[in-house]
Amino acid sequence: MDFLISHAHISPVYLIITGFIIGILGGFFGVGGSFLAGPALFAVGVPMNLVVGTDLAHIVGKSIVAAKKHRALGNVDLKLGFIMVIGTIAGVEVGAQIIEHLKDLGRGTVDKVIGITFVIVLISISGFVGWESWQTLKMQRRNKKSKKGTATKGAAQQDESAFDHIAKRIHKINIPPMIKLRASGIQEISLWAILGVSFVGGVFSGFLGGGAGYIRMPAMVYLLGVPTHVAVGTDLFEVVISASYGTFTHAIKGNVDIMIALVMHTGAAIGAQIGATATQYFHGPKIRLAFVPLPLIGAVIVIYGLLSGTTMK
Repeated sequence: MDFLISHAHISPVYLIITGFIIGILGGFFGVGGSFLAGPALFAVGVPMNLVVGTDLAHIVGKSIVAAKKHRALGNVDLKLGFIMVIGTIAGVEVGAQIIEHLKDLGRGTVDKVIGITFVIVLISISGFVGWESWQTLKMQRRNKKSKKGTATKGAAQQDESAFDHIAKRIHKINIPPMIKLRASGIQEISLWAILGVSFVGGVFSGFLGGGAGYIRMPAMVYLLGVPTHVAVGTDLFEVVISASYGTFTHAIKGNVDIMIALVMHTGAAIGAQIGATATQYFHGPKIRLAFVPLPLIGAVIVIYGLLSGTTMK
């Protein structure tokens, strides 16, 4: 099938299956799936600037389905989500403007800069989350063998992190206004800490595509101290709004192939519900550990596209 905006020839079956897989992963991990969707489009000849914008468009529909399911499961902190939208939208526009400047240097430059950045980010996140999750599981096993671990065993222990001390330090930053997030179990945190995390995620979203949940979901867990299940659902809710804005700003810049996004969404809408339902059967560290290989797969696909040079012809 020929797509006129991106001038790419892609099988609809390939796009539907890709969307379905990404829908499952997005619903389960609370990420838009751009660590796989972007590389999957890049590998079949879609220019990287169109990969970014089209991925954002596809993610909006899938995130609506997954966020609705997570809301029903009680995994969405609406207050946190609405606050993060503010920082994310500002970051998305910054990322989109960076791409506009790169486009002036030619398609080859855009593909290389975004592709190499994508690979570095994905490998770094995968390595850190994998190491942290493994450390947390080891810590839980040690606690279970101790009397103290037996006394505290339960939901809180299941979602603890080896880096809880980082979030606790951030909670002590007293820069007004300070807010309370009941749904996330956070008694007090600076508004600026939330906006900072969401702004950085927004920059990655606007520059690398997707909802940048691969940045924001781990950041909510490790930096803000949000429970993993709530981080998953809240990130998806926030992505609905921020990715909608990202789609709009990239569309007016000519970076969206809406037909590719619609075809992918047919599979993603089904997969998202399956993934969201599956989260209730796993606790925090195991969800994070299962996330580890996915960014690596995306990095491999991007590296293949860069080395083969098929997208730069």
